[in-house]
Amino acid sequence: MVSGLRTLKAEEISRLDVFIGNSIKEYTRSYFNGLISDGKVTVNGVIITKSGYKLASGDVVTVDIPAPINTDAVAQDIPLDILYEDDDLIIINKPQGMVVHPAAGHNDGTLVNALLKHCGDNLSDINGVIRPGIVHRIDKDTSGVMMAVKNNETHMKVSEMMSLHEIERVYRTVVYGIVPENKGTIDAPIGRSGKDRRRMLVTPDGKPSVTHFEVVQRYREGTDLRVVLETGRTHQIRSHMTYIGHPVFGDPLYAPKRKTYGLEGQCLHSTSIRFIHPRTGEEMYFETDLPDYYKSLLDKLTIF
Repeated sequence: MVSGLRTLKAEEISRLDVFIGNSIKEYTRSYFNGLISDGKVTVNGVIITKSGYKLASGDVVTVDIPAPINTDAVAQDIPLDILYEDDDLIIINKPQGMVVHPAAGHNDGTLVNALLKHCGDNLSDINGVIRPGIVHRIDKDTSGVMMAVKNNETHMKVSEMMSLHEIERVYRTVVYGIVPENKGTIDAPIGRSGKDRRRMLVTPDGKPSVTHFEVVQRYREGTDLRVVLETGRTHQIRSHMTYIGHPVFGDPLYAPKRKTYGLEGQCLHSTSIRFIHPRTGEEMYFETDLPDYYKSLLDKLTIF
């Protein structure tokens, strides 16, 4: 991948992030948005931190692209529940408790380690930190459907589809308390907490975040919900549900003092994904059953 300083000259009026993304094809626009926010981009020698900054014809843009950070992930023979696979992508049913990629405290045993063994070198390596094949992720204790990609061309196309909300991701979750509305939408920006960097919260200067939900079943102890993500922020469902006063059952970060009902993490399952295949144009849909931990929880609850 290309790293180091890149100097570009605008030839027409354009948004800064759009111009950089169209000029440097090796990375996604979301990656460049991060560089802009981190002060790695200048316009005519001045640091600009707003992705929507309007360039004028003749403006000189300099982008400081850091060298990729290699996680030194190693291939490990870890069983994968594969729902679908072709030359471009692979759809996994991730179990609860599996970390997606190596990070501090989780050097091995991750989905990436398993993918390296299964796919070998046929994984994308994009976006600054080398997390082979990872185009989106779900939390360690969130289970269910997840996509990985096998080449950078597919990675770029899938990232664009996600930014345009062209990939439907549906979840199930049980939350504390009785949600009164049969269905609703939470449209509230999410950003990282300044007091606890692990937590995401609704804040005026956060990124636009939209979550749709509908009630599947109400129980005396809580509510089973079907949730559709319009955006895909970190901890979006967990933080949005906390924001409306109904944190996810068993969530150790957002509801640490609540009764867990024997759960070993939040009760949150990615049930399905629907998208148009970036190469073939075929509509793809994959769905999984509720995992045992989720069904076991429902068995413990009392229907109204």
